[in-house]
Amino acid sequence: MDSFGIKDIIDILLVASMLYYLYKIMKESGSINIFYGVLAFIMVWVITSELLEMRLLGSILDKFMSIGLLILVILFQDQLKRFLVELGSQKRWHFLANLFHHKKNEQADNSRDRIMPIVYACMNMSKSKTGALIVIQQKISLDIYEKTGDIIDAQINSRLIENIFFKNSPLHDGALIIAGDLIKSAGCILPVSHDTDIPRSLGLRHRSALGISQATDAAAIIVSEETGGISLAHRGKLSTKLNSTELEHRLSLLQII
Repeated sequence: MDSFGIKDIIDILLVASMLYYLYKIMKESGSINIFYGVLAFIMVWVITSELLEMRLLGSILDKFMSIGLLILVILFQDQLKRFLVELGSQKRWHFLANLFHHKKNEQADNSRDRIMPIVYACMNMSKSKTGALIVIQQKISLDIYEKTGDIIDAQINSRLIENIFFKNSPLHDGALIIAGDLIKSAGCILPVSHDTDIPRSLGLRHRSALGISQATDAAAIIVSEETGGISLAHRGKLSTKLNSTELEHRLSLLQII
């Protein structure tokens, strides 16, 4: 019998880390019950095939596993894309990021110049109770959502943002998408979250913001048309009643632009 060595410990730790990371992503996307179901199926498959050596049942489960993996890839392509993008993110490779310390400082200054027009626009719309939904792209591309609206490709400008969400504007009902230093498109359609624990007082804008934050790594700012309150959705979590300082701080921490 082979001895249990350091390589086996590393193997177990890597598998545990991968499962935990997948668990977090599935929980944020609202599909945690499916994760539990898949995990239970894998455990049954391992027990029957490897431990109990049930040949007939094991062979049947083997067939289901080969087909099931393909189905899971199709069903959860957004989550898998997000997992791979975040795995390769520079934020996870600190020793490389430190080599570009000065460059990061310059990027931080540029990010603030981009963030402030968004914050100013949100505060002005909050005062006038103008409903708004602003999505800010991170690592995962939002091209498929940009194409559902009207392409703008304009520099980020607070007055432009306010005009887009003006109540008589034809684009005010959809979402505005920002990528880099550009307002890419407006009037966009987003996936809606169907989580049952969302308060009934929150409307379609909040559900759409949560939906895009679950499907991608983007962050979404919501200005309520009823109360003027400002909220931020990111990674499937919603922060409400934000003031200008809190909004600016959260956007800066997320490094979303």
